[in-house]
Amino acid sequence: MSTSTVAQRVREFESKLPDKYSDNVAFLLVAPGLFFFSAFMFIPMGYLIMMSFTDAELSTVFQDAPGLWGSLFGTANFVGLENYTTLLADPLFWNSIGVTWLFVLTSVTLKVLLGLTVAVVLTHSLVRGKRFMRALVIIPLGLPAIFSITVWRNVFSSARFGLANQALTSLGFDQVAWLSNRWLAFLSYNITEMWLAYPFMVIITVSALQNVSDELHDAAKVDGAGFLARFWHVTLPSIKRPVMFAAILTAAASFQQFLIPFIFNRGGPARSNELIILFGYREAFSGRAYGEGAAIMLTAIFFIAIFMVVAVTKGKLAEGAHET
Repeated sequence: MSTSTVAQRVREFESKLPDKYSDNVAFLLVAPGLFFFSAFMFIPMGYLIMMSFTDAELSTVFQDAPGLWGSLFGTANFVGLENYTTLLADPLFWNSIGVTWLFVLTSVTLKVLLGLTVAVVLTHSLVRGKRFMRALVIIPLGLPAIFSITVWRNVFSSARFGLANQALTSLGFDQVAWLSNRWLAFLSYNITEMWLAYPFMVIITVSALQNVSDELHDAAKVDGAGFLARFWHVTLPSIKRPVMFAAILTAAASFQQFLIPFIFNRGGPARSNELIILFGYREAFSGRAYGEGAAIMLTAIFFIAIFMVVAVTKGKLAEGAHET
C-alpha cells in the first residue's frame, strides 16, 4: 500500500467524523499506544515505590495472604521509611554513590574526547577511505554487550595471556593485577565503557561536523586563524549542542552500568567499586531483601532524573535545535 493511499484513507476517515471530534483524531490514533506505553512504565514504577516501603524478602513476598495487599506483597509488612533510613546509614551505599558519580564523570569525559577525536579525523579533507573507516568505527554497536565485556575482561586478566599484561611485559614493565587493585579495576571499567559507547559519540559528532558551514572556516582562514584556532572558535561552538546532547545520553547509560563491574570482578575488590545498580542488585537478589533493593533502585532513578533535568536545563537543550 502506497503512502498516498494511506493518507487518502486517513482523510476519508476524518471527513466521516463529526466536527466536534475531527480535532481529536490525532489523539484518538495515538491513545492506544500511549496507554500501553504508560502502563508498562508506570505500573512497574508504582509497584517498585510501594515495595520500597515494605520489608519484602524472598521468604515473604511470594507467600499467600488475603486481600489486595497479600496478592501484591504476600506476608510482607509496611515499614514506612525504614528502608531509606537504613540505606542512609549504610557506608556501602554512600561508597556506591560516590563511585557511580566518579565513573560517570570519567567515562563521559573519555567518551567525548575519543569520539570527538575520531570524528575530526573521519571528516578531515586529507583522510581517505572515510566510508570504510566509519564502518569499522561502528562495529562495537553491533556486538552484544555481554560478549564485548567478556572479551575486555580477558584483556585485563591477571594471567599471562591477558593482553594488557602482555603489552606491559613487551614494554619492559612488570605484570599487574588489574582487577585486584581498586583503581586499576576502575580504570579498566572506564576503558571498556569508553570502547562500548564511543561509536555513538562518533556518529553524532560526525553528523554535527558535516553541518558546520565551510564559509565560517574560510572566513577564519582569511583572518589568519590556524587549525587549532578554527577548531576552538568555529568548530566547537557549532557542534556544542549535539555533542552535549550525546554526552548526556551516554552519562545516563553510565549511571545504569551493571554488566562491566559484575562481569569483571563483582564490583571489587571488597565491593570498593560497586556501582549503584550493582549495589541494588546485590542487596535485592543476593541478600534477598527486596524492599531495600527497591529503595536503592528508586534512589538511583532519582539521581538519574535530577542529573538529566539539570543537564538539559543548564545546557539549554530544550530551547530549540535552531539555536546555538
